[in-house]
Amino acid sequence: MKNYQVKPDTKLQLSHCDPDETDGFDRNNGGKEKAKAATEKLTSRLRDLQERLYANGDRALLIVLQGMDTSGKDGTIRSVMSGVNPQGCQVVTFKTPSVEELGHDFLWRVHQKAPARGRIGIFNRSHYEDVLITRVHGLISDKVVKQRFTQICEFEQLLAENGTAILKFFLHISKQEQKIRLEERINNPEKRWKFCTGDLEERKFWDDYQLAFEDMLFATSTDCAPWYVVPANFKWYRNWVIADCVVKALEAMKLKTPPPTAGIDFETLKIE
Repeated sequence: MKNYQVKPDTKLQLSHCDPDETDGFDRNNGGKEKAKAATEKLTSRLRDLQERLYANGDRALLIVLQGMDTSGKDGTIRSVMSGVNPQGCQVVTFKTPSVEELGHDFLWRVHQKAPARGRIGIFNRSHYEDVLITRVHGLISDKVVKQRFTQICEFEQLLAENGTAILKFFLHISKQEQKIRLEERINNPEKRWKFCTGDLEERKFWDDYQLAFEDMLFATSTDCAPWYVVPANFKWYRNWVIADCVVKALEAMKLKTPPPTAGIDFETLKIE
């Protein structure tokens, strides 16, 4: 995972990051099947770790997913979190702000959706939309963008200091791969419900988005809330990378099964 983590104050060019990479899994020699098998083991491990997280109730995990349209945010949630108990997990999608939300600062609605202790929270798109879409379309100035970068870092620092581990994944796909996935949505009647003409409009701003993402990664990847640039052209590899990272983050919490209620002699307890 260190290969994909954006170190603090490190400027990178997404054009130098290979979205086709499948490091450790040879695509021509059963790599896909091996990665899927490894991911299944990880999701099983994730199930056990999530139960401990929920039982202890003193830590939380926030997973942020960002990327261009069709980069696989929904697919990641469906695959990686397949074995997680829904009672201990919540998925939030941030759409266009409501009138009430626009009456507050841009992080107001986000803080309300941060996961409670004992839970895993997943942001399918997130507070980062407010330094991406708004910037690409010229709705806010560069000065405001810089202010928001600082405010986001401070917000995430607040969450971290209060027991929330944060993982942020940028799902990196190529423009050609996006074209293939959009065409699949158009040509497959079962997937047409996913297609929106707005996706084609946003695609016209591809280069602008790449620059906005690069600035975002540089300004907001911190020790307490790191960004990972995940090669996402191959869905099975994307899933393995993220599952591995999530499991490692939970294992780092050193979660243990909490002790039983004091004063109960379980050896002699009988239920009539």
